[in-house]
Amino acid sequence: MIEKYPLRGTQLASRVLDGEVIIMSAADSTLFSLNPVASVIWQAADGRTPLSAIVREHICEEFDIDPETASRDAEAFAEELKSHGILQLLDGPIPAAPQATESA
Repeated sequence: MIEKYPLRGTQLASRVLDGEVIIMSAADSTLFSLNPVASVIWQAADGRTPLSAIVREHICEEFDIDPETASRDAEAFAEELKSHGILQLLDGPIPAAPQATESA
């Protein structure tokens, strides 16, 4: 599998309600309600963390699921969100934001 780095889209709004994420696409006002596992992936989609690390460090730990099943489900979820234009799957991590420097 080629590593992918999920990144949330910019043309949407999201809220966490009772541990689940509700997302609205600004493009067409479509609403998405994510289950708790999908919500963890969404919240970790920063463009710098690979999907495999999200699965290993969050999904498997929090939901007591085997890595193979978790990876397969996470990849399917990420592809579905990508198809709706609310998640990007990057081939590499985005660069970290530059640190602010103080002038003397």
